[in-house]
Amino acid sequence: VQLQASGGGLVQAGDSLRLSCAASGRTFSRYDMGWFRQAPGKEREFVVAISRSGGRRIYADSVPGRFTISRDNAKNTVYLQMNSLQPEDTAVYYCAARLNGLGSLPLDSGRSSRNYDYWGQGTLVTVSS
Repeated sequence: VQLQASGGGLVQAGDSLRLSCAASGRTFSRYDMGWFRQAPGKEREFVVAISRSGGRRIYADSVPGRFTISRDNAKNTVYLQMNSLQPEDTAVYYCAARLNGLGSLPLDSGRSSRNYDYWGQGTLVTVSS
């Protein structure tokens, strides 16, 4: 699976952005998907994850209510809608995929970057104050 993230850019505080992550291959619906971010000088951190069917989502405590993840399995794409962006949201955002062919993996384990099999190249989001 190859992942291509896009949609980043420079925005002002309070603005919105929608990131996209397009996946190659015909088995996208077998993968749980996650978004992580890495701010300058900081470690990569979990943002949000969605189950392979799209029926379940988990969010980091830092973004509830502002960020929404969704997916379109027909288009092999996962989205991250980010509202009310703040300067502290400035980071490179990465999408990631983990195979969950039987649907048996607990989504909560998707909070750890170590549980993902594939990563996109990242897209930079910069929020000015």
